[in-house]
Amino acid sequence: MAVRVRQTYIQHQPELPEQQHEQIQEHKPQLKKAAKFFTPGEKFLFIILAVVVASFAISILHTQGEIQTVSMEIQSIEREITEVNNNNVDLKVRVSELSTHERIWEKAKELGLTLNEKNVKVVPGE
Repeated sequence: MAVRVRQTYIQHQPELPEQQHEQIQEHKPQLKKAAKFFTPGEKFLFIILAVVVASFAISILHTQGEIQTVSMEIQSIEREITEVNNNNVDLKVRVSELSTHERIWEKAKELGLTLNEKNVKVVPGE
């Protein structure tokens, strides 16, 4: 905009003799060559913003990685719990099969034990 104003000012000036024209040019302040797009302060703020955004991105990625690791551990533990529960059920079935009265009588006969009703004591069960 300053260039346009200067151009219109130069076009509307009356012609001066060369000596006066040279004197006027000597007294004119020199203009800056080119305007910078960003000041050093703005550049610093952009760098700070980039660092903050990068640190947030890194922290989010780190958190997501930890969440994934914990999720995998949870699935592994759940699988182990399922296996242990299945094993417990199998063992309970086996205990109930092995603790039947018929089986106990068979084992007792194999070992040579006999039933003496005078020595039998009744113990309350579970």
